[in-house]
Amino acid sequence: MSLSVTTWYLEQTSRTDLSPATGPAAEQDVRIIRSEVPSPEFSRFLYTAVGGDVTWTDRLTWSYAQWVAHLGRPGVETWVAYERGTPAGFIELAADADGSVEITYFGLLPDFRGRRIGGHLLAYGIERAWDLAERWPGLARTERVWVHTCSQDGPHAMANYQRRGFRLYDTTVTEEPDVPAPGPWPGAGPTTAGTPAGE
Repeated sequence: MSLSVTTWYLEQTSRTDLSPATGPAAEQDVRIIRSEVPSPEFSRFLYTAVGGDVTWTDRLTWSYAQWVAHLGRPGVETWVAYERGTPAGFIELAADADGSVEITYFGLLPDFRGRRIGGHLLAYGIERAWDLAERWPGLARTERVWVHTCSQDGPHAMANYQRRGFRLYDTTVTEEPDVPAPGPWPGAGPTTAGTPAGE
């Protein structure tokens, strides 16, 4: 059985395109820190914990060596939001040789959604995309930041990107297998824990 999936492609072509976000309350103690030591175990945890209820499946079959190779690429960065020391979400950036930086993944764990962390993390991550070459000697200066989201992602993803200043430049529709959301591990996830997805 197949499912019609719409994918939207968005971009910023100037650092001035970025619109700031209202951050979380001070008492939430939210901090954003770069995960500078490549760790396949930690990155896979973030990927499955954030993407388990929105059908992120493309990296589930990656081997340890594939994770190592990806995380070790020049210009790949993972920035993690923590609330009082607990990982709340992440944004992954990947630079291309032409000066483009892709936001390859971005999202929050279900329990941290709807608390002003997402917009704050996204805005911070976009800033880091624009100054990424300053941390990677030899990489081209960022000329464009882009991202794609689809109809299987969280219900607020598209609006969040547009509020941060991204503009739509392409849309595609494809037929894909109707695969159930895998959850962070078998038997776990917001549907079994009683937390509505996307809140």
